[in-house]
Order: sequence, then C-alpha cells, then structure tokens
Amino acid sequence: MRGIGERTARVGARRSRPADVLALVAPVFLLQPLIDRIVTRMSAKHPEVFDRMGDKARSAILIDPLDMPFVLLLRPNPEAPEARILKRSATVSPDASVAGSFLTLLRTIDSRADGDALFFSRDIRVGGDVEAVVRLRNAIDDVEGSIAGDIAAMHGRFGVLALDYLRRKSEAA
Repeated sequence: MRGIGERTARVGARRSRPADVLALVAPVFLLQPLIDRIVTRMSAKHPEVFDRMGDKARSAILIDPLDMPFVLLLRPNPEAPEARILKRSATVSPDASVAGSFLTLLRTIDSRADGDALFFSRDIRVGGDVEAVVRLRNAIDDVEGSIAGDIAAMHGRFGVLALDYLRRKSEAA
C-alpha cells in the first residue's frame, strides 16, 4: 500500500479552503489531545465497537478524509485503543484504509449513511485488509444511537451546535 505522502500529490489538490484554514488554526500536534480524549471516552462508552473487531483488533486502519489536511491512524485494540492524527506527508503502512470526504465519513459514524451503499457508489474507497474495515463498519453500525452524537455531546453545547451545522451541510451536499 502506498504511503500517505505518495497519495498527497493526488489528493492535496482537492482540499477546500476550510481545510486550509484548519491546517493553519489547528496543527496536528494540537489536535492529538482531542483525539486521545475522544478515543478514551468512546472506548469506555462503547467497548463493544472495539471488542467486535476480533482478530482484526490489532489492525492499523487509516481513515482518510480526503478534503482535510490530515489523516487518522486507528488501532482498535480493545485493551489499548489508539488513534493518531497524522499530517498527509507522514509515511505509514496501514493494514487497511478507508477514504472519503470528511462529511461522508462523518455520516457513517453518525448512523446517517449506509456504508455498503457509499462503497458501491464509490463515495468511499477501501483498501488493504477489507475485512478489518468491514468489521469496524459493522461494529459502528451496531451501536445504539450515533457515535458522532456522543462525541459532540462530550464537548457540550458547542459540540452539539457544530454537529448540527455539519449535519445540515452534509444534507445540502
């Protein structure tokens, strides 16, 4: 599988102005504590997501929001779940990858989109160990409610307002 840096030339041109602003306002090292907090809270609230990964729990899954200046490397190990936010220029060798626009990926964790339909319509792309991505998707689909809603609620009124805005933007797209 190609490293992130090799993909940057092809993907980088698609970035939007908001993504460029995000890159200036929130460098990767500032976002990592937020990601750590989210993973810690979500693994406590929804341990079944990580438990359902079975023998794929130690997989490194690259989550690539194509219109953002970063990627996320998820290791859904139930004993020590981890997510690392990385610059696009980073070189990694994930076991699996899933890529799509930020809003498309958000809809999948918000229980507002069918992962299979997104895959077959080519709104998301899956690479590497497809079984690891399918297990993750199935585990997320089985969660009661919305993981995105839970993450938003962690951040109080601001988080809920931000998610509502992103939902409206997603529906308009």
